[in-house]
Amino acid sequence: MYAKPFADPELVYEFNNLVHGKIPKRSLEGPQICTQARQLEPRVHRGRGFVAVTQSFRYRTAAPGLRTGSLWEQTLVFLEGKRYFVSCDKITTVNDSQAMFLRVDMPGHIKHRAGDTFSEVYLSYHGTIPAAEFAADFPPDQRFFYRRDDDHLPDRIIRAYRLRDPQTGHAGPWLAGMTLDPAVVSEAWCHQRGYVCMIQEVGGRPIKAGESFSAAYVVGFFDSIEEMHKVYDQHRGGREIVVDEDGWRLLP
Repeated sequence: MYAKPFADPELVYEFNNLVHGKIPKRSLEGPQICTQARQLEPRVHRGRGFVAVTQSFRYRTAAPGLRTGSLWEQTLVFLEGKRYFVSCDKITTVNDSQAMFLRVDMPGHIKHRAGDTFSEVYLSYHGTIPAAEFAADFPPDQRFFYRRDDDHLPDRIIRAYRLRDPQTGHAGPWLAGMTLDPAVVSEAWCHQRGYVCMIQEVGGRPIKAGESFSAAYVVGFFDSIEEMHKVYDQHRGGREIVVDEDGWRLLP
């Protein structure tokens, strides 16, 4: 952990707290894209039965002793007639690391008041969890915490929550984020900190400057857990998306 006077404040990773639990980590490059990138330049690709969007960002800050300039690339594929999209995040690094990872929110955080906007959570590596379990704050490593064990990988990595109308209480569809190769997920959180935080980390393996790692996902709405499983298995094993004149495809 770098001392605050010698690092960009955003890159100082605080732990032993409610937000990050007792899990020490090091921030390598920044800024956080979703809050600090400000403006990206998306490119739209149209094909038969789909529209794809690609965008990228080069990191501008780095921890002491590291280089700036690693490249994040994202591809989003929106399919005609589907309630879900397929996406991919890819990092090409300019630094060596023993365990570089990319942190994403998958499928997204859950804003609620005493569970008024969702009825339950589904974690494929854990099971279903009623909304009442998120009535009080708790750190990420206290409950529902996932860390990769290469000898015992789950069949699927699916993280979902069932929507609930806050006015009527009626249950709606599931919003799910499905990482198509379980081996790429190094850690996943599902904890309450004023909202349900659904942080997920991909990568977490040794890497050299000039190398890349990636993860592919299906994100969208589903009527049942069985439907999630069916769609997951149709795309199982994908890690990267290629879009060209022939269309789009998932690569392992």
